[in-house]
Amino acid sequence: MTDAPRFLSSTQQATLIILRTLIGWHFLYEGYFKLLHPAWSRAGVPLDRFSAAGYLNNVSGPFASLFHALARPAWLPWIDAVVAGALVVAGLCLILGLFTRLGCAIAFGLLSIFYLSAIPVDGLPQPRAEGTYLLVNKNLIEAAAVAVVWAFNTGRIAGLDQLLSRRGRRPAGADPGETA
Repeated sequence: MTDAPRFLSSTQQATLIILRTLIGWHFLYEGYFKLLHPAWSRAGVPLDRFSAAGYLNNVSGPFASLFHALARPAWLPWIDAVVAGALVVAGLCLILGLFTRLGCAIAFGLLSIFYLSAIPVDGLPQPRAEGTYLLVNKNLIEAAAVAVVWAFNTGRIAGLDQLLSRRGRRPAGADPGETA
């Protein structure tokens, strides 16, 4: 953990890595499940059971018309594949600490879309939600956590980003033509 900012204690660094790993696992598993159960290959299962169709058709936030327009049958296989792939990529990046900031950007983008599709504005219990929300929900909270992971560049604390950054360094005064 030598590349970490000097003002972070080892406990703070470990906590940031745990946060990054948990978020990464959440994204990886969500994407893995979506790839494992593609809607268009499951005979007898309604299209919206595993695809984005059900989600997009049930959006009720201020941007509902935009999300409803995305639920076109011709677009759904593409949307399903892109969302599942993006979830897996973000999850792997965060778990491995490899291209961590790219993983954070993908995760933040997805969470922003999920939040905008269902901004909790009425403060009433929502179907299939485990709580009652008003403006702040789990997507917004996880997006804030992703922003923390990005801000502290946690791949440089522990992860493959740290190894890659070490590999690219040369000792002070080393000849650029020299190989290690």
